[in-house]
Amino acid sequence: MKTILCYGDSNTWGYNPLDGSRYKKKIRWTNILQEELGSEYDIISEGLNGRTTVWDDPIEGEFKNGKKHILTCLNSHKPIDLVIIFLGTNDLKYKFSLTTYDIGKSVEVMVNIVNKSECGINCNSPEVLVIIPPMLGKRSEETLLFKDAYSKSLEFSKQFNNILKGKCYLLNASDFIICSSIDGIHLEKEAHFILGKAVANNVKNICK
Repeated sequence: MKTILCYGDSNTWGYNPLDGSRYKKKIRWTNILQEELGSEYDIISEGLNGRTTVWDDPIEGEFKNGKKHILTCLNSHKPIDLVIIFLGTNDLKYKFSLTTYDIGKSVEVMVNIVNKSECGINCNSPEVLVIIPPMLGKRSEETLLFKDAYSKSLEFSKQFNNILKGKCYLLNASDFIICSSIDGIHLEKEAHFILGKAVANNVKNICK
């Protein structure tokens, strides 16, 4: 059996943009991934609302910093064949004042941690697949929390590819899905379904 760790934010947790509730497990992209891959794979979903890459959140709490938890998580679930990192959206929050270059470099820090972790099979390190977050919808601009984030999110694919190409596998979510028209940030049910299938196709190629 192959073990896959999905490390992400609210779009991995399963945040419903309609009312802020959590989608039922069967709807989330990680569960779609499990169904597509079958019983020979163990999908571990590690999603946290508001999780950043490497940044402490002075308002929502330092525990939102993905860098601070990932090594603990890797060692808790080892040996791991593949780590899927789906982060970067929360780094766009206005309070962090980051460029997309900063965010790409922050994801690179996460990738480097996994690559040096020795938490894979036979104390090797797991493979890494980075999901490039989908560009935000324009409704995101209506909240001060994500002020100026829409235009920055349009640069995600370019910056992530420039910084991470050759260091990990990449999947551009914007090739398949869009953020909800309700809040411009989170994924609706259909997007979870499509993303889960797209990730499954990539995983099959990586783990074959």
